[in-house]
Amino acid sequence: MADPRQNTEISFAGTFASSAFAACFAELFTIPLDTAKVRLQLQKKTNVEEGAGVPKYRGMLGTVATIAREEGLVALWKGVVPGLHRQFLYGGLRIALYEPVKAFLVGSEYIGDVSLFQKILAAMITGALAIAVANPTDLVKVRLQAEGNLLPGVPKRYSGALNAYYTIFKQEGLAALWTGLGPNIARNTIINAAELASYDQVKQTLLQIPGFTDSAFTHLLAGLGAGLFAVCIGSPVDVVKSRMMGDSIYKSTLDCFIRTLKTEGPLAFYKGFIPNFSRIGIWNVIMFLTLEQVRYLDSVTLTYVL
Repeated sequence: MADPRQNTEISFAGTFASSAFAACFAELFTIPLDTAKVRLQLQKKTNVEEGAGVPKYRGMLGTVATIAREEGLVALWKGVVPGLHRQFLYGGLRIALYEPVKAFLVGSEYIGDVSLFQKILAAMITGALAIAVANPTDLVKVRLQAEGNLLPGVPKRYSGALNAYYTIFKQEGLAALWTGLGPNIARNTIINAAELASYDQVKQTLLQIPGFTDSAFTHLLAGLGAGLFAVCIGSPVDVVKSRMMGDSIYKSTLDCFIRTLKTEGPLAFYKGFIPNFSRIGIWNVIMFLTLEQVRYLDSVTLTYVL
């Protein structure tokens, strides 16, 4: 029997639903690593020097252990609600729009393999569009994850995700929900291009190697490749984005970049690299494996219905 994935096309709504489900599923499993990454990125060299000279957070596992010990295991899932909001909107839109935008760029009459440049351009466009919609959810997620950085005795700013949306809107204005939009668009444009285009390209390359089929193992390797490309390329803008969203002292994206570079050096832009790669690598594997299986099930259903 022919592979139903090759004979049917899933609608935009179906692709959005599949992508949103896969993204949310991956988020649930990996958000503790994202919380560790954000804490490491927000940990500034000046803060360490003002203390005992020893950073509070050290490495991925050390950060996870410190948060769990001082704040409880539940703290590792801080920001999970807006995180799921973000993945539903951003994860659903960026993947659902990718194929239509790619088809638009190459033309409806095009036959053959799409070039890597066109894949990258399509992913950059969809990443920018998707995060422009989902920025408020990202802001709230980072704010909630950063709560653990407050000094002892300082009351928490938000009681939960919905309270955070409302409080930010009430105290800072509607536009504040799009704080950090510049670096966020830069980050997600770059990371989405690295993830989707590299996954697409790695998968296509693997399928041309004898012995490789459109299987879970191929999807796993392509997902790991996508995660590695995404972190290597996107880490600097990710650090700037987290700092701008977590702290209001920065006047602009450029101001945040210059301050970080002057006070902490270029390596500061790769703070949290290991937890970031662990998180994004695992996230991509879970997301793409889930997405491919959901798409396969949708295709099987369509085949039998038709």
